[in-house]
Amino acid sequence: MSSDRLRLFHLSDIHFGLEDRDALAWVRDEIAAKRPAAVVITGDHTMRARHHEFAAATRWITALDVPVTISIGNHDMPYFNLIERFFDPYKRFEGMKTLVEREIDLPGLAIVPLKTVRRWQPRMNWSKGWVTAPALADCLDALDRLPAGTRALVAVHHPLREAGTHGTALTRGGENALRELARRDVLGVLSGHVHDAFDIAEPTSEGAVRMIGAGTLSHRTRSTPPSFNELTWDGVRLEVAVRNLEGVPTPDMLIADVPEDATPPRTPGEPVAPVDRVPPVDPPVH
Repeated sequence: MSSDRLRLFHLSDIHFGLEDRDALAWVRDEIAAKRPAAVVITGDHTMRARHHEFAAATRWITALDVPVTISIGNHDMPYFNLIERFFDPYKRFEGMKTLVEREIDLPGLAIVPLKTVRRWQPRMNWSKGWVTAPALADCLDALDRLPAGTRALVAVHHPLREAGTHGTALTRGGENALRELARRDVLGVLSGHVHDAFDIAEPTSEGAVRMIGAGTLSHRTRSTPPSFNELTWDGVRLEVAVRNLEGVPTPDMLIADVPEDATPPRTPGEPVAPVDRVPPVDPPVH
């Protein structure tokens, strides 16, 4: 790759506790060999936010000898300790807290975080996303402070899709966030959560926003094998390659729409990638 092109690795949903160790070993070797300018991990580092899962995630992530920024995923919030969830929900990130929602500034390109998780929500399903007004304000302020001419990628966990998911919002406040990001002409929004990769131009009243989703590096696959995104930026064009151990071409790894969740599709009309590797079961978690 020429010196004027930036390479980024976009990982998501590693789910330590149900991680794919072969895939992780391969990704680690790819990072060591290709030395990307940055690694963006868009949440769900653990399966159930257990201490041993966070310990494994911390060891793996902090051993990467490149700049890293990580988002918080819904699976990273304490599942079994409600006191900790409500009063100290990010305590288990202690070993890698300097990486949490870290802005990374590269030549001509910045990676800016936007939080989409909440410790509680006024609805039954707390696994879905919610962009609060303070979280969006922090993100927009960071974007507005970038030097003139600097482009930005925004890192989130949940796709900023609000409607079109079987009548329930995937991410509350997502539509407004996309409008604000369109006004600032962001290069794209990097996300995870749904375990299949996608690259979609999401329309808003202020223009389209490119939404780029990464697959999973766990055994909890949806319709594609474990994968990560390799992004290249030459100052004009952002290219996305969905890398996987099986050598499946990128077009066959991409879903055309955003599903409601990460569980394997079971009803007609749910988005499925052309490769159509739907597992017979969603792997159990013990």
